Amino acid sequence: MKNLKIAIQKSGRLNEKSVQLLKNCGLDFENYKSSLITTVSNFNLEILFLRDDDIPGYVEEGIADLGIVGENVIDETESKVTYLQRLGFGKCTLKLAIPKDSDIQDLKDLNGKSIATSYPVILQNFLAEYNIQADIQEISGSVEIAPGLGLSDAICDIVSTGGTLKSNGLKPFADVRKSEAILIGRDGLEENEILCELLQRIQSVLRAKETKYVVLNVEKSNLPLITELLHGVKSPTVVPLAEEGWVAVHTVISEDDFWGKINRLKSAGAQGIVVMPIEKIIL
Repeated sequence: MKNLKIAIQKSGRLNEKSVQLLKNCGLDFENYKSSLITTVSNFNLEILFLRDDDIPGYVEEGIADLGIVGENVIDETESKVTYLQRLGFGKCTLKLAIPKDSDIQDLKDLNGKSIATSYPVILQNFLAEYNIQADIQEISGSVEIAPGLGLSDAICDIVSTGGTLKSNGLKPFADVRKSEAILIGRDGLEENEILCELLQRIQSVLRAKETKYVVLNVEKSNLPLITELLHGVKSPTVVPLAEEGWVAVHTVISEDDFWGKINRLKSAGAQGIVVMPIEKIIL
């Protein structure tokens, strides 16, 4: 069976988590930082290490079958690719930011202003949506210094924590586009057997990341209250304990759901609650 090729970021904020995701899927490969390509030894897959800006184009042209890249890069390159799976990491927001002492108070105040960005396509589409005419200054890297150098009145850039904006005397002004890492594919690949198996592995890892395995002890008389709270993937597993009248309840539950129910579980008589991570969940 012919190998598929997946392109991931060679270096940068998505590289480490992309590599870790693939390894968590049971794929065995070496992460050659200095090499363009490596082969997975136990799966029909080859991994290309590329610049993130190149990934959508490689997938669109069929040089790579799959890619892991941020939504913002896909939009900026305007590549025609298929979204296969949101991956839940690399989350960030493309924001407009202005100097702290700026007189810009509303989006309409951007008319006639100069905005520096590395994402001119996304920014132009956003401004057009609000009928704003602004001068877009395309800059590669270090966009946040542009207002301080007198090159622009505002910037449009990726913001994760906001620390870089603050250190350059800027403040967030408006959200332009939210983004996260996406598994993309070339057209016509959806029914490929290798892709289907890879997607199953990825989805099992993502489900496991969001859930926890919970074990607790409860008196049998309180069991209906506990099982009502813990539905799990299907229903909880109940195991009798050596102590008469007590059972152990085993279930899988969303971590957010668990923390929302912890006090109700304790009030219902749950004791010895143990919460454990899950490696994979296959439905």
